[in-house]
Amino acid sequence: MEQENSTTTVKKFFLGGLTESAMLQYILFTTFLIIYAMTWLGNVTIITTIITDQQLHKPMYFLLGNLAFIDLSESSVTLPKMLWDLLSDVKTISFQGCITQMFFFHFTGGAVAFLLLVMALDRYVALHKPLQYLNIMNPNVLLSLVVGAWVAGFLHSIVQVALIIQLPFCGPNFLDNFYCDIPQVIKLACTDIYVVELLMVSNSGLLTIFIFIVLIVSYAVILVKVRTHITEGKHKAFSTCGTQVALVSIHFVPCISLYVRPFQNLVVDKVMSSLCTVIAPVLNPIIYTLRNMEMKNAINRLLNKIFFRMRNSQLSFFS
Repeated sequence: MEQENSTTTVKKFFLGGLTESAMLQYILFTTFLIIYAMTWLGNVTIITTIITDQQLHKPMYFLLGNLAFIDLSESSVTLPKMLWDLLSDVKTISFQGCITQMFFFHFTGGAVAFLLLVMALDRYVALHKPLQYLNIMNPNVLLSLVVGAWVAGFLHSIVQVALIIQLPFCGPNFLDNFYCDIPQVIKLACTDIYVVELLMVSNSGLLTIFIFIVLIVSYAVILVKVRTHITEGKHKAFSTCGTQVALVSIHFVPCISLYVRPFQNLVVDKVMSSLCTVIAPVLNPIIYTLRNMEMKNAINRLLNKIFFRMRNSQLSFFS
């Protein structure tokens, strides 16, 4: 493996990828290309449906649309580069490109985490203050909460990037992963990284655990409320909370396994990384469209409108 001279700054990193088997790389390319296409199709469908269907102009669906947008952004940070590398013999990324990828990966990932907190808050208000719900979760409040989630994700990411760019990189330049991430990059620094690593674990790992615990406790309180006090719409409330608990687990469990411990390369890390970058963004539309009847009906209405317009266009063309 090519190494940079020990007296110079590393200009690029070599990526280990997911596998060295050429046949398996082609299989993974096809699989992940399909998943990426499904991610775009599913999330764009959710966003379009929520924008165009008046019946979905509600706080919960506004947040869901924003989650779909963040999922698209998050998957696009790593997947296009990974797909390209699966067809390449030599997998490299520039130092600047690596830093940029890490920034946007943690920016979007942090925004997802904080937006899920906002969605839990929305469900809590809907169940505990049903008569004041629309007044409390008014458009200005919703917009402020979404902007706050993005700002929190930005701050979470910029702190980590600021810590990394001040480290010297002058020796090894091989990352045993398919994208740039903090646990692998920080190990290549030509200095003692104990303090920086501790700060990184606190920023990503402990913060992730804290948000995850808050979300689980919040949904537990909501489900108890539904079970003991709600009579009408109980099934719908359980279904909505259940889907959001599933999303929370899918997003947070892999992240906790990656960032809550001292950074070291484990075999399971690539599986966890794949769950974070590839699987989680595509499961959001699948879970919500399969479990949410209101969303399914809205998508059917949208498709019917599209087919009706296409049919009218064809009839006008041939008439």
